[in-house]
Amino acid sequence: MYALLRKEISSFLSSLTGYIVITIFLLAVGLFLWVFPGDFNILDAGFTSLESLFIIAPWVFMFLIPAITMRSFAEENRNGTIELLLTRPITEWHIVTAKYLAGLILVVLSLLPTVVYYFSLQALGNPPENIDTGATWGSYFGLLFLGGAYVSIGLFASSLTENQIVAFILAFFLCFFCYFGFDAIGGLSVFRPIDGLIYDLGINAHFASMSRGVLDTRDILYFLSFIFIFLALTRFRLLSRKW
Repeated sequence: MYALLRKEISSFLSSLTGYIVITIFLLAVGLFLWVFPGDFNILDAGFTSLESLFIIAPWVFMFLIPAITMRSFAEENRNGTIELLLTRPITEWHIVTAKYLAGLILVVLSLLPTVVYYFSLQALGNPPENIDTGATWGSYFGLLFLGGAYVSIGLFASSLTENQIVAFILAFFLCFFCYFGFDAIGGLSVFRPIDGLIYDLGINAHFASMSRGVLDTRDILYFLSFIFIFLALTRFRLLSRKW
């Protein structure tokens, strides 16, 4: 599994894909936070808070993570190398886990440079270090779990097709629905008696909870279960190729 993980990471970093994804993420977030005037601009708001980052990042990830994962299995399916991979002395879980961890590592690499924003706001604050540290780091953990959930969705979508564009569109739709769709459904009057339950099924409710700086075990278990379900579906898809 570790050899496959190294191969996947090397594949990302030896091509332009990984660097383009990281650059686009940092550029998009940086422009909204520091350059473009508006509600997300930190300097215009006058508050030492990274809340804008954690509002923008889930939507940017919704485009970029499917772009990372779309080739994971789709390219293997198109080239016919998935059968060769499945004949190696590793289990389907090892294959799925290696590709998942490679995608997650790329997400972490894209997030790491944004930590500079935290220390910048500490220095710019009046008085200095006047920033809600608990909420900030809670939001970072939430964003990491969110990215992990998106990666698991992207892998599942990629396993369903050999066309990378189809995989990207399917992953984007699933990410959008899981993040925003349950809120929209719960807002319908017909579901008012159970709207709380429906909201809790969506990613947004748990990400928002972690963004308050409280790492509730219910939110962590939700994300871990969510990730496991989609990885299990991906493994099931690989197993179905043997039938």
